[in-house]
Formats: sequence, C-alpha cells, structure tokens
Amino acid sequence: MQYRSGRQGESLSILGYGCMRFTRKGGAIDLDKAQREVAEAVASGVNYLDTAYVYPGNEAAVGQILQRSGLREKVFLATKLPQYLVRSRSAMDRYLTEQLRRLQTDHIDFYLLHMLSGKNSWERLAALGIRDWIREKKTQGSIRRIGFSFHGNTASFLELLECYDWDFCQIQYNYMDETTQAGRRGLEAAQAKGIPVIIMEPLRGGRLTAGLPPQARELLAAEGRGRSAAEWGLRWLWNQPGVTCVLSGMNSLEMVRENCRIADLARPGEMTEADFALIARLKEAIAQSQRVGCTGCGYCQPCPHGVDIPGVFRCWNEIGVDGAKRARREYLQTTAMRSPSTGAGQCVGCGKCEQHCPQAIPIRQALREARHDLETPLYHLTAAAYRLLKI
Repeated sequence: MQYRSGRQGESLSILGYGCMRFTRKGGAIDLDKAQREVAEAVASGVNYLDTAYVYPGNEAAVGQILQRSGLREKVFLATKLPQYLVRSRSAMDRYLTEQLRRLQTDHIDFYLLHMLSGKNSWERLAALGIRDWIREKKTQGSIRRIGFSFHGNTASFLELLECYDWDFCQIQYNYMDETTQAGRRGLEAAQAKGIPVIIMEPLRGGRLTAGLPPQARELLAAEGRGRSAAEWGLRWLWNQPGVTCVLSGMNSLEMVRENCRIADLARPGEMTEADFALIARLKEAIAQSQRVGCTGCGYCQPCPHGVDIPGVFRCWNEIGVDGAKRARREYLQTTAMRSPSTGAGQCVGCGKCEQHCPQAIPIRQALREARHDLETPLYHLTAAAYRLLKI
C-alpha cells in the first residue's frame, strides 16, 4: 500500500474504504460480510474509512464493525455533518453526539460538512456560529480535522477553498469529470494550498467499469497489458500527486484484494503519452454511449411517488452498453415487476429529487426521455398482465 501525507503529517493510504456501498441483505447491511471485507482491507494497509449521517444504517454498521474487530485505533474514521439540515448551533451538537454514539467512538478523525455547495452555504453556517463550534470541538478532541465534501462547479469550489483554513476536502473526480465538478483545476488549487484531497466516485459508481460500452471494452482488450477498466481509472487518479486518497465502495473480498494490489503498484507521474491517449479514446467512447451522468449515489431517494430514479437511469444507460432489447427487459424486471411499480411513469414532476442531486441532473426531463425509450407498448402490456396475475 502506498501512502500520502495529510495536512497534520499523518500518512493516509492512497486507497480508502467508502462504506456507503456495503452489501445489503433483506434491506439491512450484511454486517458479517462487510466486517470481513473491512478487515481484509485494513490488513492490506487501508487506513481511511468514510461514512455519513444520511447513509441508512451505515454509521451504526461501521461502529459495530470497528468495535467487534478491534480496528478503531488502526484507522482514520471520516463521517459527515448533514449541514443542509442544520438550523442552529444546538443542532450541530445534536448530530455530532448521535454520530459518536452510532460509531461507538469518542472522536471523529476527519469530519466533513456534507455536500457544501458554495460560498453561500458556508456563510449560512458561519452565521450560526460554526467557526466557534469547530474550534470548540477541536479543543475538546471530538473532532480532529475539519473539511467538506463538494458537488458543484469549479468556480464555487475555488471560492470555498478561500472561506476557511480547511484541513482537507473531498471531491468527485475521475477521468470523465476532469473538467466538470471541482475538476482538475480544483484539485490543483487545493494542492497549491496544501489541502489534502479525498476522491469520491472515482469510477462513477461503476459506470467506468461494468457500465462501459462495447467500443470502450474493445479498446481495453486491445491495449495488451491486461489491465481492467477499474485499474485504468484508479491509476489515472493516483498518477496525480494532488490526489491524497481515493475512496472505493468495495463490497467483495475480490474487489478489496484487486484494489489493494493496484494501490501497491501505482506511482504518481508514471503514465505515458500512450496511456493518456487511451484514456482520451475511452472518454470519447463512453460519452457517445451515455444518456445520463447518474452515478447511482441515491441522494435523490426516496422519491415521494416511488420512482427508483437510479434504477431507471441505470437501465437507460444500458441501451448504449448492451442494446435496447436487453436494457428494456432489465427495466421491465426492475420496475414493473415490483409492487408498487417504480418506473419513470410514476414521476409527477414535483422536482424534490433535483434539489438533492449532486450531479445537477435535470431529473424530471431525463425521466421523461427515459420513459420514452424504455416504456414501450410491450412494457405496458406486460406490466398490466403482471398486475392482473398479482391480483
């Protein structure tokens, strides 16, 4: 495992564990499976674990895993204040107290203001007294380092960097988001200020691996070195010295072992011009096939009218990967054959989802387009027959 320095001199593993995507069984996190995977990662050198208040059941699961396995002192623990829900200083205390209880710890090593959208959102918190609150919690030791996670444009990110003396930050960054979100400009601006950068969505929620179109898969197969799509995505990130730690939502031992293997080998500055040319061709192939830039993060959920928005978009994007016939069959199985239906046709256009989407996707319009492509007459006929049989 390779390590890079945090702002206080700590050594952070270049591979971090994003706990949001733990396997679920019957709706609940499969705690035993997740514990085996976390233990394997830590044994291989991973020392940064990331969770958040709003990930259902996740903080409590992480707390149980660390307590049962005795790993708390071997890792840096990161979680996030849901700042968009905070309306008073007392609320900040309430959320932190609950998080410490869930995580079964007396301190958070890396504490983030979750989804800080820009200067205005920081100024709202500042008016509530968050500067003094951070100072107080750091003095008490319940928070060791303060940062923020960000989804937005480069200009807003650059403004946020100047708002406070941040210990670290977390951005969405991958080779498809090089010029969107905080982007390379944001990464390098943080690096210039000595602010460690944690990377989320390094593979776009799997879209840069299992979701690759045929043209992209052919490019990788022809390259000759046998590197997987995930390896190319991770190496592209670790090639940049401004990247401190890359979070991976690992949910199998095989994934843990493979990602740790790559993290052992990757070095900054090792990619060649030929490597960058391959990445450019991959980007072009992906852009041509993709209908919507959904990462499957689930922040848009739950929809008050039952639309499985990430599921709809996953099937819609599959048209460019596996063809319309297979995508429509998958869509039928995952929407119409659920009770109640979770398809795009359930959308009433309320717009609640768009208020929470980190990718700023025009979800209502995209759902209308997805419905047009996926909900064929055969879909409606089969869905009606299924409902009749269920009755």
